[in-house]
Amino acid sequence: MANRRAVIIDIVRSPFIRGRPDGQLVGLHPVDLYAQVLQGLMARTSVSAALIEDVITGCVIQVGEQSGNIGRQAVLAAGLPASVPAVTLDRKCGSAQQAVDFAAQGVIAGAYDVVIAGGVEMMSTVPMKANRMGRDNLGQMLLKAYPEGYVNQGVSAELIASKWKIDRQAMDAFALASHVNAASAQDKKLTTSPIIPIAMPTAEGVRIIRMDDGIRRDTTLEKLGALKPAFRTEELARRFPEIGWNVTAGNSSQVTDGAFAALVMEESVAQRLGFSPKAAITHFSVSGDDPTLMLTAIIPATRKLLQRAGVALQDISAFEVNEAFASVVLAWLKEFPVDPHLVNQFGGAIALGHPVGASGGRLLINLLTALDRSGGRYGIQTMCESGGMANATFVERL
Repeated sequence: MANRRAVIIDIVRSPFIRGRPDGQLVGLHPVDLYAQVLQGLMARTSVSAALIEDVITGCVIQVGEQSGNIGRQAVLAAGLPASVPAVTLDRKCGSAQQAVDFAAQGVIAGAYDVVIAGGVEMMSTVPMKANRMGRDNLGQMLLKAYPEGYVNQGVSAELIASKWKIDRQAMDAFALASHVNAASAQDKKLTTSPIIPIAMPTAEGVRIIRMDDGIRRDTTLEKLGALKPAFRTEELARRFPEIGWNVTAGNSSQVTDGAFAALVMEESVAQRLGFSPKAAITHFSVSGDDPTLMLTAIIPATRKLLQRAGVALQDISAFEVNEAFASVVLAWLKEFPVDPHLVNQFGGAIALGHPVGASGGRLLINLLTALDRSGGRYGIQTMCESGGMANATFVERL
């Protein structure tokens, strides 16, 4: 097994669409959204469906339309053979990235030669709080270990801003840059080729949705500065007097609908089948951290990944650090003194949105695009997660 390498043949995604009651994808079943992306991947690669040994799917809010192993449902809906199995996993916001990691790890271990990793989240119709447990449902042992329970992620983002001394101006400037960079990449078609158009049935017929719609091209620092804190309450202000209350809807990620799929193979199998891999996925890490700060585990996860890969920070040509909140990425940047222009070069979740079960796929697409454009060899992707966790993935461009 020592010589086995996991490589990415292709990776695609749907447009990322604002997940609101009047969103463009409202009325489309999440199974149908994910199935169309799977069909797009199969068509682009022309891989034989009979070769697919598993489909590993990220999905966070596994209730209602997204319950019952949505990965298997989408496999059948996409027309893949009934012999193709599927599994659905939940590592919160890192679910899509974890699906890719599990696929690659399975290849390296010899469990698979050909596998699909994917993810889906329809947040407009299956909202985040649909599967959230209240404090009374956390269990007595957890309440004893953490008497205050888990706080809202927005409060965690405020605590991070306070701990790393990140002010409102820095967060709003970061948010504006996300929109500017995403708009520029969209205009130059740098990140549009992996997007699979989605057919949306309407009363007037089928409408084709082709582009991300979360980018706010008209936003300014003045508009961002006028937004009120999104998570402050009088009770929380008394509980956390150190918080400055500077996290707003403008410097936070957007609630979004989306899906992705990636074809992962063992390298020698890919060569034998005539495929040209885009990149190898070579090292992985997962970490836990303080569940109240919640979103800081990207820091130890990145350190662990660098150690496992045996490379220095300056050897990395591109980074994708999920923009759950601006303060999260800015805190990471204070711990890792890299050129900020190498981080999220084509915008992030603040501009493009964060369909939690699929976001890791979009980060990986943008990471590979950045490496291709720069000619760089190594890239790192990391994702903060609810409950105080994170994963990090090391990619080598081929």
